Amino acid sequence: MSDLKIMSCAWILLMSYCTKPGVVNNVIRAPGSVTLTTDKACYKPGDVITFSLGTALPATARVRYRHLDDSVFSAPVTGTTWTWTAPSTDHTGYMVDVYSGGTIFGCIAVDVSSDWSAFPRYGFLSYYSPGINTDSLVGALSRYHINGLQFYDWEYEHHQPLAGTVANPEPTWTDIGNRLDAESTVQGFIAAAHRRNMMAMSYNLAYGALDDAASDGVLDQWYMYTDPNHTNKDNLPLAKPMFKSYIYLMDPSNTGWQQYIASRTADAYTVYPFDGYHVDQVGNLNHTDYTYTGQTISVDQTFGPFLNAMKAASPAKRLVMNAVSQYGQQVSIAGSPVDFLYTEVWPPTEAFSDLPVILQNNSTWSGNTKQTVLAAYMDYNNSNTPGFFNTPGVLLADAVIFAFGGDHLELGDHMLANEYFPNSNLQMKPDLQAAMVHYYDFLTAYENLLRGGGAFNNATLTASGFTVNAWPPVSGSVVAVCKSVGNSEVVHLINLSGASTLDWRDTYGNQTVPPVYQNSTITFSTTGPVKRVWFASPEVNGGTPQTLPFSQAGNTITFSLPSLQYWDMMVFDYQ
Repeated sequence: MSDLKIMSCAWILLMSYCTKPGVVNNVIRAPGSVTLTTDKACYKPGDVITFSLGTALPATARVRYRHLDDSVFSAPVTGTTWTWTAPSTDHTGYMVDVYSGGTIFGCIAVDVSSDWSAFPRYGFLSYYSPGINTDSLVGALSRYHINGLQFYDWEYEHHQPLAGTVANPEPTWTDIGNRLDAESTVQGFIAAAHRRNMMAMSYNLAYGALDDAASDGVLDQWYMYTDPNHTNKDNLPLAKPMFKSYIYLMDPSNTGWQQYIASRTADAYTVYPFDGYHVDQVGNLNHTDYTYTGQTISVDQTFGPFLNAMKAASPAKRLVMNAVSQYGQQVSIAGSPVDFLYTEVWPPTEAFSDLPVILQNNSTWSGNTKQTVLAAYMDYNNSNTPGFFNTPGVLLADAVIFAFGGDHLELGDHMLANEYFPNSNLQMKPDLQAAMVHYYDFLTAYENLLRGGGAFNNATLTASGFTVNAWPPVSGSVVAVCKSVGNSEVVHLINLSGASTLDWRDTYGNQTVPPVYQNSTITFSTTGPVKRVWFASPEVNGGTPQTLPFSQAGNTITFSLPSLQYWDMMVFDYQ
């Protein structure tokens, strides 16, 4: 499938379909009768968190801070702004809601983590033209707790990211797609991200050079060639004048190239205070490449040495690398000094059942030490013309990715449908905008259950009103994803009972809205006495937890599930 990546990669003709830069001001806002926000995307232990309400609440209103289903603290709400000191426990998610009696007015998650690599929630930027309201856009992404931003195609040229010099950086430049970018906009985005504790990652290929590279000091001996006699430089042919140049491919393991691009990247760091380097590739080239001296190159094995060289050159800077269809992930990237693993998902891995395989392989290959972000493009075949995302397709894909412990790169200056990130043809309808807020609150508040380890298993569960089967999904059924985490059993129900397809990509936006089930009787086989059963769903009360009454006879638990639309999480805490 890497052929698809190469032929429709970030630099091919899709740019001609893209919405103009003004789309970035169409940012997503948190829904609800009472808007609850925080001043940052995430916090370190001991940080002071500032909460703000969009409107005043009744005098009886209180604020409640919960970790999972346990109340940490509660207090009256006075005014529309207050603070809370983040607890000392690192890498912990909380759900915070304001309420009175049984009424929840609004809620928001809080991530207390000293480093983004514990629970990465990766977003992106793709427009850097003059005059963009950078603070407003990054502030909107902060509401989704996005803790890192990929600055896609901000650079001047692949072999020379910085326009101008360190002493005299250019105020504007054109990128590979001949789009006008501005220093003030890039600097504004970085500053806005840092104010909200977000990482800012500079995007670039591991091995790209444009046709003027020789004049900038790039040597012929550093390229990859399609023949052993160094006659033909390997390249991605791009259409001119839409694009500046072909992109010629360098040998990532060549130490001369490593030193050159590390130095040019360091120049960019001096002017722009990025936190690190998001390294891209184009996947399996499906042909043999050669060094200048005629030796064959195993490209997938060159990424590790390249990443090690980048880390050695700039030890304080972070690294992330795209594994296109997992190319190079196991043999080279997973053991390198990247903060987490990043997979761009392409056919033939299009089924829901394929996503957990990627996530679990990445965990295994990294020795269970690194999280995974999936670049998985929804409604892909609709992205060449203006339109809207299909809400049920996006929500079901996110439910599967999140339930299995992954993150989905999808939110930025628009929602992402295409590997050329500036393609913003597809927009979110209001129902999807509202749902995304709750889904990312859910991912953040329950990160310790979703992404904090545990062992997946196949528990026994039945329900009245619908059929439940164990993973992998089958048509016409709700699928159960079960995992033991500490002294708890976590069961996710993902409603695929009415799904028109079991392909996560929802390529043409045809996925159907699932039926809603209410007050279903659930029976669950446990491994011992249960002290508590609780439930949470991004579709119910903003994802806040709800303790459920239950009965236990031997190893069988029986209770009533309030409702199921897309995704429910049930937790059984053992005594």
